[in-house]
Amino acid sequence: MVKSRRVQVLLILVVLSFLLIHFLPCSNNARMEEKPSPVHILILSSWRSGSSFTGQIFSQHPSVFYLMEPAWHVWVTMYQNSAKVLHMAVRDLVRSVFLCDMSVFDAYMSSQKKKSDLFQWETSRALCSPPACDSFSRSDIITAGNCKTICGKYPFSKVEEACKTYSHVAIKEVRFFDLKVLYPLLTDPSLNLKIIHLVRDPRAVFRSRENTMADLKRDSNIVVGSQKTKGEMGPYNTMQVICKSHVEIYKAGSQAVPSFLKDRYLLVRYEDIVRDPLGRAAQMYRFAELHFTPELQKWVHNITHGKGHGAQAFDIGSRDALRVSQAWRKTLPFQKIEKVQNVCKDAMDLLGYRLVQSEEEQKNMSLDLLFAQNSS
Repeated sequence: MVKSRRVQVLLILVVLSFLLIHFLPCSNNARMEEKPSPVHILILSSWRSGSSFTGQIFSQHPSVFYLMEPAWHVWVTMYQNSAKVLHMAVRDLVRSVFLCDMSVFDAYMSSQKKKSDLFQWETSRALCSPPACDSFSRSDIITAGNCKTICGKYPFSKVEEACKTYSHVAIKEVRFFDLKVLYPLLTDPSLNLKIIHLVRDPRAVFRSRENTMADLKRDSNIVVGSQKTKGEMGPYNTMQVICKSHVEIYKAGSQAVPSFLKDRYLLVRYEDIVRDPLGRAAQMYRFAELHFTPELQKWVHNITHGKGHGAQAFDIGSRDALRVSQAWRKTLPFQKIEKVQNVCKDAMDLLGYRLVQSEEEQKNMSLDLLFAQNSS
């Protein structure tokens, strides 16, 4: 009997030894081969600042799942509230998107929603290629027009399915006015968040906003309140809030840096992008831990060296980007320039935009001198 028990014990030990030898190394290897944590990129900007184009620099990368302004849905649904009140709802939505949890849109869209109900979905190459759409390859450069025509019929569930297959998730958003609102995301262990803060010369922003005033009316009302958008000073009141927010975001991101912000905040000026598209795109890709492929280098060059004028809101077709960025100097009356400079002086000083002192200087100042302070 005793002998039989000893044999049983020996057999159990042999089996356990076999399991330990043959299966533990496999478990270790499995852990070593775990999929790396996704990188999360937030392009933080304001309306008419070149953010749609900058977003495309990321959207066209084959490793990136990109969404353009998903918080549009929050503002459309809760438009009676101020931007400050909506900050928390916007932040929660952005966090869920970064984690590829698209059920967050249930609060803002109908139960019968389709992929095509998502705001500007066609600007996302990831939603125009497998598994979100089978008509293009994931490595293709895909225009929004082609995608919208072919890929709109797919179910909304494909958005989440696609998101989970990418190593990087990028969001372009214009509805944050305070970096501190994002601190919980920056300290969230489930996120690996990097922030690209895109700014543009306020005079160029103002001129572009004038051309798209109707498109921006609801947003302006949320930013400053409907009463302050009225009258001659209405557009300047909105610019003042936008410029102040850029100052506060920049100070929080670069001057009083908490430890969790180290190497996770990058200021980029739109004028610097259009002056050196390849160099600045390479800088942003390095920051986001992305490879700048030859195909993307060619696309960035071509999209910024075309003949288009970029007149349409959200238009991201080929254009002479440098010339378009400076159109305000020939089309904006000096009286308006003075008013913009007055309400945005702190932002212009901090971000390196030189003030124009006269109408003659406006016409004759060279581009290099105008941006001598902000070249880097």
